[in-house]
Amino acid sequence: MKFPKVIILAAGQSKRMDPLPDKNFLKFCGKPLLQWQVEQLARAGFTDVAVIGGRHNLNELKEMASALKKPFAILEQKKLEDGMAGAVLSAEKWIGDEAFLVVSSNDIVEDSIFEVLKKALKGDKNVAGFLVAKRVTEYFPGGYLKVKNGAITGIVEKPGAGKEPSDLVNIVFHVHMQPKKLFAALKKVKTSRDDRYEVALDSLIQTGEKFVALPYIGFWQPVKYPWHLILVWKKLFEMLIGRTKETKKDIQKISKKASVARSAVIRGDVIIEDGVKVFDHAVIQGPAYIGKNSIVANNALVRDSHLGEGSVAGYSTEIARSYLSDRVWTHTNYIGDSIIGSGSSFGSGSVTGNLRLDEGSISVVIGEEKVACGSNKLGAIIGENVRIGINVSLMPGVKIGNNCFIGGGISVAKDVPDAKFVYGKWELTMKDNTAKVDPSARELMMRRLKG
Repeated sequence: MKFPKVIILAAGQSKRMDPLPDKNFLKFCGKPLLQWQVEQLARAGFTDVAVIGGRHNLNELKEMASALKKPFAILEQKKLEDGMAGAVLSAEKWIGDEAFLVVSSNDIVEDSIFEVLKKALKGDKNVAGFLVAKRVTEYFPGGYLKVKNGAITGIVEKPGAGKEPSDLVNIVFHVHMQPKKLFAALKKVKTSRDDRYEVALDSLIQTGEKFVALPYIGFWQPVKYPWHLILVWKKLFEMLIGRTKETKKDIQKISKKASVARSAVIRGDVIIEDGVKVFDHAVIQGPAYIGKNSIVANNALVRDSHLGEGSVAGYSTEIARSYLSDRVWTHTNYIGDSIIGSGSSFGSGSVTGNLRLDEGSISVVIGEEKVACGSNKLGAIIGENVRIGINVSLMPGVKIGNNCFIGGGISVAKDVPDAKFVYGKWELTMKDNTAKVDPSARELMMRRLKG
């Protein structure tokens, strides 16, 4: 069976991920997210791949492609405002009249999705295309499919909660068997919203073209907001370590080039890469990934977390349920349910608050609106090259922009834009001390302690 060509849509500017960089190049367990997707496609047999980028990330795409054994083609979407329709049309010449698969770099899925596709490709040949569908129990702000006897009868983009035509969400995992008809429809339709691709598909369906829904029951996580990174790293970690529902024992992959103290404790699924040093009485509780040349210092606790290359879980630091990128340094800190960009560091005693006093759901300001993260646990979202001073308290859901300095001894309860120096103002009050310490009181206390 000949596999279709593949285009990966990666021209988005990741604005909802602010202050983090382009999500395509964020590293998970040592590899950029986009590389994970390209390699997953290759394992499934889809090797003829083109990545659609924009002017803002073409150089990074070229660097990545040149580093891979099987480089992908790179195509530029000139007008990013044309959305998904513009991205697909930018590949028209490369695709020609061959069947092709459209994949979004936003969507993380399991390998089982390819078995669903392969089975469909071996079946009915008289179809215009196949769209993978995922059943949901809660409203998702995306496209929904109307389906009758497996055939798609319509597509409704973002219908609003309570107005869904079905419980099938349209995942961007689409095979088009008749590309010329799709390109013609994309050029013809007009819409005032950013849904020209979906409107074009719907127009083909309404004129009698047969599109089939392919139900998929595996893992699916769209990467839209920073807190999604915590879910994504765990799934990619499972794929890397070989964890399945049937696996009963812990899986630990500890490099022979790592140094682990005898008194350190390692439990659960754990990967420790080359050059890592784990010092006395440190605890690593899986799932946990410790990147190359990182340090887990004395009495540190890393649990359910991702520690990127060249990072430090410093003395008596606890890192819980968090994603830390490369070169993040900590020392006597608590980092909980947080997302930390590369090159950032924490002064001693600084902590991330991750639970509201009322234990309610935490919201984050994205653009000009507040977006609920869907949990009552969320710490800080910190960009790249940030310096946090000593004894700083970061409130739940706070964002700190890139290249910021946060002065010591303050509480940060609102978002900080890029390149800001944040400090507090206070006064020291001094007066004469009239109180005296009775030395005999301490001697009496020590005698009591000794029994």
